[in-house]
Amino acid sequence: MLVSRILTLAGRAAAISGQGQTMSQDMTQTAFDALNAMIGQWAAKRWLVYHLVDSTVSPCTGAISYTVGPNGDFDLAARPTDIESAYVSMYHGTPQQIDTPLELVKAREDYNRVALKALATFPSILYYDNDYPLGRAYAWPIPTSLYSITITVKMPLVSFAAVSDDVTLPPEYQEALIYNLAARLRALYQLPVDPAVIALAKAALGTVRAANTQIERLQIPNAIGRGGRFNIYSGQ
Repeated sequence: MLVSRILTLAGRAAAISGQGQTMSQDMTQTAFDALNAMIGQWAAKRWLVYHLVDSTVSPCTGAISYTVGPNGDFDLAARPTDIESAYVSMYHGTPQQIDTPLELVKAREDYNRVALKALATFPSILYYDNDYPLGRAYAWPIPTSLYSITITVKMPLVSFAAVSDDVTLPPEYQEALIYNLAARLRALYQLPVDPAVIALAKAALGTVRAANTQIERLQIPNAIGRGGRFNIYSGQ
């Protein structure tokens, strides 16, 4: 399906154009901009992205951090908002390659608690600063050239360049695009909420969510699994 068809169907669902009518150039551009803005929002939500991709720095260079995004050290089509998982490898690219998961540190405040940031040896944690236009990944301890690091991120949902583009997304996305865009168009044109459009938009997103949901196995924190009592206030 072409982007132009998505815009036409969304316009009809939003009741800003009728059967046999063609949206004006301004209305088409408005709908196109709204579609790309919506795609930008969806790209940040794990359950709206249907695929995860890996990117590797091999070998590591001893740098304290690595850029993430287009033409970065981790060269990806777009800067990710988050890293889903990561691992460090020894003997990368050989039959003897050994992969060890890295613990993801989610807050800069936690990374700042590392006392000796220049320590260079086998890494155990990874902190991701989702800076713009390139993110930056900090592994600690700093990995040397003996190791490589692989990160797993959401595959970018890239915005469309023109209304003549093909929508190269799985089939379940088509209805989600049409009715969620229609709901946004009604808001843009200050039309009242249409319950039928909202219901169809939610149902379509629910289908996409069900198709994309991946639930990882539950893991118990080390502090809880060591035996004895766990203090919820101190975390020990």
